[in-house]
Amino acid sequence: MEAGTHTVTNQAPPLVGYDVYACDRALSEAVARHLPGELYGEAERELGALGRATGSEQVREWGEQANAFPPRLRTHDRYGRRIDEVDFHPAWHRLLGKSVAAGLTDAWGRPGGHVRRAAGFLVATQTEAGHGCPVSMTHAAVPALRAEPEVAAVWEPLAASRVYERELRPAASKAGVLLGMGLTEKQGGSDVRANTTSARPLAAAGEYVLTGHKWFCSAPMSDAFLVLARAPGGLTCFLVPRVLDDGSRNAFALQRLKDKLGNRSNASAEVEFDGTTWARRIGEEGRGLRTVMGMVAATRLDCVLGSAALMRQAVAQAVHHASYRAAFGGLLVDKPLMRNVLADLAVESEAATVLGMRLAAAYDSGTERDLALLRIAVPAAKYWVTKRCVPVVAEALECLGGNGYVEESGLPRLLRESPLNSVWEGAGNVQALDVLRALRTEPAALDAYLREVGEARGADPRLDRAIRGLLAELSDLEGVEARARRLAERLALVLQGALLVRWAPPEVADAFCAGRLGGEAGTAFGTLPPAPGLRAVVERARPVE
Repeated sequence: MEAGTHTVTNQAPPLVGYDVYACDRALSEAVARHLPGELYGEAERELGALGRATGSEQVREWGEQANAFPPRLRTHDRYGRRIDEVDFHPAWHRLLGKSVAAGLTDAWGRPGGHVRRAAGFLVATQTEAGHGCPVSMTHAAVPALRAEPEVAAVWEPLAASRVYERELRPAASKAGVLLGMGLTEKQGGSDVRANTTSARPLAAAGEYVLTGHKWFCSAPMSDAFLVLARAPGGLTCFLVPRVLDDGSRNAFALQRLKDKLGNRSNASAEVEFDGTTWARRIGEEGRGLRTVMGMVAATRLDCVLGSAALMRQAVAQAVHHASYRAAFGGLLVDKPLMRNVLADLAVESEAATVLGMRLAAAYDSGTERDLALLRIAVPAAKYWVTKRCVPVVAEALECLGGNGYVEESGLPRLLRESPLNSVWEGAGNVQALDVLRALRTEPAALDAYLREVGEARGADPRLDRAIRGLLAELSDLEGVEARARRLAERLALVLQGALLVRWAPPEVADAFCAGRLGGEAGTAFGTLPPAPGLRAVVERARPVE
């Protein structure tokens, strides 16, 4: 029996037992907007089931366990034989199985697949972000595999399967596989042209052996990896299976696992190829970068979606807490200053979600204009949204006060995770320079972007001024590399503003245009100009009806 002094009052209940999808109005509205009617009902049922599972106490516990018990490397078995395996907590496998079963590796071959899959990825990531890495890479590998139709015919159906099988076996004997990638090396990092891993052709057409290393290879227990290596004809893409067709292990030596800031549940390894590592060429020799860029673009969009998911969960926790916690004579959510902070965070979260889902819809439409839009909008969005994740999560944590700084709240894990997507798949400078590359070499990309934001012209004077200012910046590209980050930021902000003006409630669009485009707010969250609509913005972000 508790002593009277230990009676617990004025604490928010845990945020569990809710539908993560249905209670995210920005996300569910985006799905309704971007999916044709004949697909919407089925998608709603699938996403609702995933949302309820993700919000359950059981799945939340799995996320905690997967991070509390990180993966462990076993290089040798008890007899001294090299095995190069990573052991994961059972919770990791349960999370992966649930996401695979929900179709989060199946987008390319079904109608509306990218919108449905993006929404599911945004939902599932809110409980545990680490398992999203193999899910993302498996989904993203498909465009690269299609450069070699014979290989794609075998591997693509297995990648799109809704069956997760954890055992390392030949792909032909499995109902589903996971795929990873190994691009970067110690001496080059993002500059993959500096790669030194070599590929020596064998007698059989398309077969090679590799010698070299990879500095970051995430999810090393995947069934195969897309890697870059130097063939006689130049930098080339290869598929490297963990297990060969005869059941023997490929030479794939895991040297160590990275000790990371966050993303603790997911194994990231350093890998060595010893000169006998068998690989199958994907695409032509010397065309490796072009072959793999389809995969990179898809994983970059997942970085946007992953950051949007972290922001949404952090904001949901903050609004939930403030809706129950009383201080200074009333609920925190009713205090004007706290309401301003929460509204500012909610607007940032919604802008990220709306942008990520619009880009997923562009993949589904496949029109020339939308594909051109992706070329410039994906790196700009990846640059900006992933950078906004850290301050959003940190501010949301502060909304819980000391409780937010305690591990049991879940916010510290979100905060450790929040810088990840800005680093992976090319850090900020890489994205900004990729935006410049698109501007210089692909005029259709800028034209598609301007057409997209032009859909909202005349709806808000602050947006109109921002578009004119952006056009002025684009008219003078002299010395543009030094200001490439600013340009990428403005491209992302103007696009977010245009999408919100078109599709979000007026109070959300007004707050965004005031704070991000109109110069009416400060640099910290909670500095929006006072407006009656801020209450509705916060209420819209509440995670539970």
